[in-house]
Amino acid sequence: MTEARTGFPRTNWSGNYTYSTDRFFEPATIDDVRDAVRSVPKLKALGTRHCFNGIADSTVAQLSTRLLADFELDPISRTVRIGSGVRYGELAQHLHRAGFALHNMASLPHISVGGAVATATHGSGLGNGNLATAVQAIEVVTADGTPRTFSRQTDPDLFAGTIVHLGALGIATHLTLTVEPAYAMVQTVYEDLPFSTLESNLRDVMSAGYSVSLFTDWEGSRARQVWVKQRADSPKLVGEISGDKFQSAPTFFGATRAATPLHPLTGAPVAACTEQGEEVGPWFERLPHFRLDFTPSFGEELQSEYFVPFDRAFEAVRAVETLRDSITPILLITELRAIAADDLWLSPQFGQPTFALHFTWKPLWDAVLAVLPRIEAVLEPFGARPHWGKVFTVPGRQIRQLYPRMDDFIRLASQLDPGGKFRNEYLDRLLGA
Repeated sequence: MTEARTGFPRTNWSGNYTYSTDRFFEPATIDDVRDAVRSVPKLKALGTRHCFNGIADSTVAQLSTRLLADFELDPISRTVRIGSGVRYGELAQHLHRAGFALHNMASLPHISVGGAVATATHGSGLGNGNLATAVQAIEVVTADGTPRTFSRQTDPDLFAGTIVHLGALGIATHLTLTVEPAYAMVQTVYEDLPFSTLESNLRDVMSAGYSVSLFTDWEGSRARQVWVKQRADSPKLVGEISGDKFQSAPTFFGATRAATPLHPLTGAPVAACTEQGEEVGPWFERLPHFRLDFTPSFGEELQSEYFVPFDRAFEAVRAVETLRDSITPILLITELRAIAADDLWLSPQFGQPTFALHFTWKPLWDAVLAVLPRIEAVLEPFGARPHWGKVFTVPGRQIRQLYPRMDDFIRLASQLDPGGKFRNEYLDRLLGA
């Protein structure tokens, strides 16, 4: 049996959240996970600690998935089975060497696959589902230590409820993902896109690349930067490819091509960002914003994110813009992205394509908590769903009303964990005590 130890990092990645226990397990096998689950009355899984709230917290014990890092590629079925502790950047390198790729990646390649899937972390692209949509099967150790596998093929009625699971169903040990042939990409950054352009061109802007991100500080009614990531095999390239070189269009919906590489945060080291400009390169070196071997962003920060229906996106931007004077003094940057619809019960994209408004805040906890209810109030008419792993103040009862299959998920969680072994304060507040 794996023994609980002490001494692992007590805080999340950004340092804003301190966990309520220093007792943790670090299993390397499914049997180790089963032993750990059976040995304690309460337990929560901990991945790469990139959530900004108490979703992974426990007052009794935590289980690190770091050593659950095996990798098994099936090139015939175009799937890969991996341990839930594998980080996306590491998985991408394995896949690329074998000639395969993922359909999407988040801005940070540093996050674990298990944690990203559990919280519906998303990446960008109007035609791209969030990261969880690549999952074809998930393996979970439930409250009594029994391993269960749920797959899209064998469990069509329950599968969509098990993927974005918030840690409520058990300890996810392995996932099977769909992969595709490797592809090349280019990335171009443009500056100063007027918000007025989005009123009649939002869909064209967000679908002009495989993945498009708008960065704004809410000053000047514009996106300060536009990151356009394009597949080299796209028939609608904004620019021209010749060999391994790319000549991008000089303008983009009124924005101007940046003369030098840029970081989304003014003053941050550009070396941390993925390649921009003329070079055609591998998908995993363009899809994320940041390189795996650099510390992403600033580190000491807070993050919040809200998802609105894509067809209400421009209205939502204008609504948030009314709070500019309260937002900008405590803001590092806001990123605006689009994500395709899916059928996963607790995905913010369930049943509708969405537009994401992501706020990276200065580490000013009290000031951020003061402004969040105001942002949430102006976004409430749009049915905004908060990101499960970020900071938000929306009451659980309100969130439950935003998900048509929430009651089904609560019943599923009760069936797999009748004693509440995987419950914590976060889940009690969200799902109801």
